[in-house]
Amino acid sequence: MKVFLKALILLLGLASATAQENAAPPVVSSAKHATDGHVWGALIFATNNAEQLTGATGEAHADLPKLNERLAKVFPFKHFEILGQHRQDIFREYESWVVPSRDLFMKIDSKGPAADNNGVNLHMQVWRQQQVLVKSDAVLRKNSPLFIGGPSWKDGRLIFVLFLERK
Repeated sequence: MKVFLKALILLLGLASATAQENAAPPVVSSAKHATDGHVWGALIFATNNAEQLTGATGEAHADLPKLNERLAKVFPFKHFEILGQHRQDIFREYESWVVPSRDLFMKIDSKGPAADNNGVNLHMQVWRQQQVLVKSDAVLRKNSPLFIGGPSWKDGRLIFVLFLERK
């Protein structure tokens, strides 16, 4: 009987772990939890070949004028296209997920306000499906977007943009 119970507990634990791995990122209501800010995230396709553009019609955040010019200073591409975008609260005691696409998304954990109180200390993880591509800590400040080079795609590269809308 003890062997049966141990096997049952082990099977239940494995089933629970598998279900958690396959689950979508959790959605937490901002009405119940304190936040350290609000972000806009976008997945951008960068290429030098205009024929590779997908025709996506996403527009840059209104507070990010000349986003393509700013990206061109950092990445060696001529054409930039927003494939998807998402707004998200940065929760104080919970993980937050910025999900501009089904395949590439970012997990954010707030580490509190920046020392000068002009930004937010973050621990970030960029995910591609169920694989972590990048882990990093950063301070995200208003009017200073974060550009993260992602994987190669088609005849170019994917770029993740994170922008602090408000603190």
